[in-house]
Amino acid sequence: MKSLWTTVALVVGLAVTATVGKNATERDQAIEVGEVNWGRDFAAALAAGKAAGKPLFLLFQEVPGCAGCKNFGGEVLSHPLIVEAIEDEFVPMLVHNNASAGADLEILKRYREPAWNYQVIRFLNSAGEDLIPRRDRVWSLEAVAGRMVEALEASGREVPAYLRALGPQPKTAEIAFAMPCFWTGECELGKIEGVVSTEAGWLDGREVTLVRYLPSELDLEKLSARAAAANCADEVYRSPRKHYKAAKPSDQARQIRGLRLESIPGLTEFQRTKLNAFFRSEPAKAKAWLSPRQRLALARLVGNP
Repeated sequence: MKSLWTTVALVVGLAVTATVGKNATERDQAIEVGEVNWGRDFAAALAAGKAAGKPLFLLFQEVPGCAGCKNFGGEVLSHPLIVEAIEDEFVPMLVHNNASAGADLEILKRYREPAWNYQVIRFLNSAGEDLIPRRDRVWSLEAVAGRMVEALEASGREVPAYLRALGPQPKTAEIAFAMPCFWTGECELGKIEGVVSTEAGWLDGREVTLVRYLPSELDLEKLSARAAAANCADEVYRSPRKHYKAAKPSDQARQIRGLRLESIPGLTEFQRTKLNAFFRSEPAKAKAWLSPRQRLALARLVGNP
């Protein structure tokens, strides 16, 4: 049954993409617009958004554009998780903001967008109205992800965990715990809610796990108590960086070593930490932080549909 619904979802997704993007040209796939499958028919995009209950991701971009536009397309709009979120959670629509005639110019006029203004992203409902206020200079991966989260929330749609984790995050802190085996530390400490990443390393000749965590979500005393309960706190280093040395790459994320995770598109440090912590004991918790496309890639690696 699962494979049947997967097939149905893919067919529906391809149908929507074909409808919205049928007027796309090779020029629209220039580096300035990244790897997203963009639509170019605004009326069709609005109709697709209404039918699917999805907001529009409306990109005004220079095509061809300056170096900054190329960097934005090659980095932010080509990041696998951003591409997936745009295509799956929104209806992608591209407008050339350096157009001098035609449909692009009409949309520029409709939304009073200045020409040759680098990239601007607006999020619209199916009536073509802004879901959140327009903002200029949203150019980083973190900032774009944050705006996507805002738009999904404004439209009443559920925000995928992987997308929320890409957006702006609270300030982190570091602490190191000494223990007999840093592989155990990475696994056990990575399970704790509020831990962002773990790293196997050495400090004062001892095996340690370096932990980055969110003080706004996880109190240091609680973290230390959890580490002690897991027998991962023979000693606590509150200022670990002075003499700390990371262990060799083959000693990192040992629980999932050999799964060829480089094949999973866009895997973040946070996702790798949670996979390492949960995959062998509670795989459902590990997969909860992955995107649908990442889960498919992982299933292909481990042979688990």
